[in-house]
Amino acid sequence: MAGLELLSDQGYRVDGRRAGELRKIQARMGVFAQADGSAYIEQGNTKALAVVYGPHEIRGSRARALPDRALVNCQYSSATFSTGERKRRPHGDRKSCEMGLQLRQTFEAAILTQLHPRSQIDIYVQVLQADGGTYAACVNAATLAVLDAGIPMRDFVCACSAGFVDGTALADLSHVEEAAGGPQLALALLPASGQIALLEMDARLHEDHLERVLEAAAQAARDVHTLLDRVVRQHVHEASILLGD
Repeated sequence: MAGLELLSDQGYRVDGRRAGELRKIQARMGVFAQADGSAYIEQGNTKALAVVYGPHEIRGSRARALPDRALVNCQYSSATFSTGERKRRPHGDRKSCEMGLQLRQTFEAAILTQLHPRSQIDIYVQVLQADGGTYAACVNAATLAVLDAGIPMRDFVCACSAGFVDGTALADLSHVEEAAGGPQLALALLPASGQIALLEMDARLHEDHLERVLEAAAQAARDVHTLLDRVVRQHVHEASILLGD
């Protein structure tokens, strides 16, 4: 963190936000007609696209079918131009596999999979531009895509990151704040019940500070829910107008 002041004496961050303030979020649903559900989201300069297919019959070996619920398959990739680093394998590397696993765990906690036994739900997420909070943007885009596909869920699942700098909990970290190091966590929350779908930390944090950082992430996730709910309502309204015509 040396050489870069992440939090000014007046409480402002590098990009001018307050500690608990979200970056600007813009989102659209139904961006691909060929998919059962799709969505695009921008959280600050992080941009993600999600498409959903299903529920449909199990592809490949039928031995994979689960007798009491649907199989959730999540795949993550990032565009080769999404970061300053140029990767030869934008998907299939270790980071992509880990992200896919995290997304699967997240949506297995949110989707009512028991309503579709012996079937499969595919969620594909691609990051087009990465500027911090990649996991959160993927979750939020995928939530909108699953809803667009009409797949029943227990609740929205909304995600946000948080960190701890100079004794202050910061919500929705940018790339600059993530790159500076320090304790950080990512949280996926079901807002109505307060159930945590996934919580990941990548550095040690003293238990005296954990509650503050966790609450900052949870409050930010609830703020994300307010915004996503507005996007869904607007999408439903526009669809009803089209059907009415």
